[in-house]
Amino acid sequence: MIYKFKSKAAGDVIMMEPSGDHVLRIIGKVPAPKGIIEPADMPAAIQAIERAIVDEENARKQAEADAAAEGRSLPPREAVTLRQRAWPLVDMMKRAHADDKEIVWGV
Repeated sequence: MIYKFKSKAAGDVIMMEPSGDHVLRIIGKVPAPKGIIEPADMPAAIQAIERAIVDEENARKQAEADAAAEGRSLPPREAVTLRQRAWPLVDMMKRAHADDKEIVWGV
């Protein structure tokens, strides 16, 4: 499945299912073929994504430090981080919230 997030305040954001599901779970939504993010919910959603990004980056730094202390190396990190995957949707939420417009997908 492909998620196509749409809002009257910004251009469309497209995500493949694994990334879309992950981001929706972060913001407290159940992954589904159709959905909506209301403007009132956007500040908390943005904060949840930003917190998840920091948590992911801190976990990687800690894993690298632990590996270095044990004299081993970690496999390379994923090619695309959560920060990179989520940024377009966070930007869309900021624009949509400023214009008091919802974000929908699957409609």
